[in-house]
Amino acid sequence: MKVDRIDTFLANTGGRNLCFVKVSTDEGLYGIGEAYSVGPDKATEAAIHDFEEWLKGQDPLRIEHLWALMYNGTRFPPGPTILAALSGIEHALWDIKGKALGVPVWQLLGGAVRDRVRVYQNPGGRTPEEMAERALALIERYGYTALKLGPHPPGSEQMPWNAVLRGAAGRMKAVRDAVGPDVDVGLDPHAKIFEPVRALQMAQAVAEYNPYFFEEPIRPENIDAMASFKRQCPIPVATGECLYTKYEFRDLIVRQGADLIQPDVCLMGGLLEMKKVAAMAEAHYVMVAPHNPMGPVATAVNVHFCASTPNVAVLEYNPDDRPPRRDLVKEPLVVKDGYIELPAGPGLGIELDEGAFQKYPYRSWRRTNAVRPDGSIAFN
Repeated sequence: MKVDRIDTFLANTGGRNLCFVKVSTDEGLYGIGEAYSVGPDKATEAAIHDFEEWLKGQDPLRIEHLWALMYNGTRFPPGPTILAALSGIEHALWDIKGKALGVPVWQLLGGAVRDRVRVYQNPGGRTPEEMAERALALIERYGYTALKLGPHPPGSEQMPWNAVLRGAAGRMKAVRDAVGPDVDVGLDPHAKIFEPVRALQMAQAVAEYNPYFFEEPIRPENIDAMASFKRQCPIPVATGECLYTKYEFRDLIVRQGADLIQPDVCLMGGLLEMKKVAAMAEAHYVMVAPHNPMGPVATAVNVHFCASTPNVAVLEYNPDDRPPRRDLVKEPLVVKDGYIELPAGPGLGIELDEGAFQKYPYRSWRRTNAVRPDGSIAFN
């Protein structure tokens, strides 16, 4: 069996484009994957088709070999566009292998260490009251035992810092009071805080409400700053969505920069690379909470990872039971009582509905909040 062709499908779901990959073989077997939407998504699509020329005629079951071919064959250590392309292709290779052997991918990764995967969602909301109402509605609908909030109040870029801190505490208090003491509630400032000392002030402002984790409190480039911050922070620190491959995660983990790591399987190098990072984290007593803001195929790939990885805490999730996301696959994975059951079919256990993509054509994307009202550039 040899790789015959690679197709891509871009769909805009209203906020961002989703980029899906289909690797076909000369025996009619195919697999699907999902690449991260890094912004210049046409560039990711072009990189996938460039890799197509590298992989044609290759054995799709030699996943480690083909990963090294793409990663090491790139002229310099790859960045996000190349790694997004590589990751999506790698998912599809696992899908092919599972289908060829007649087993789910999690079985190929060592077998299940759990029967279902715990997931969480961000309820959103502008005011504390709206956030609390939406949190309760999500718990009622999906049975979540965990949530994640953005602590910054709307317009925080133009507010005095003490007002931002009071707003963050008010948002966390409103949700905690609404959902009770036992629902895990993470906080994600999206690296909007530049100085570690201010991140520490925010952590102290919300600590009494027992947040589950404090995600990307500062930007991820300076691991020494993150490690120093973690030693002082009263809340477990989570980071990793912007890190790539075992090499960058090695630096974070060895320097004790996080209590939880959040690799993204659509960006950091794919499924096997994420397994290697998780094993490294396990040896350092660090948990994994995968970053997963992408589409339904990404969720399926993550579920196979979580099913077979002992040090997984929880998985980020976006519901796939409503259009447009629901339209893109034939049968999405389903959340019940805050968990996703393990797929039982061969491969990833999810299929694209290719006919639906014409309803959601690609749209060029860029950050709309990169420039602040005063003309300065936002750091994240």
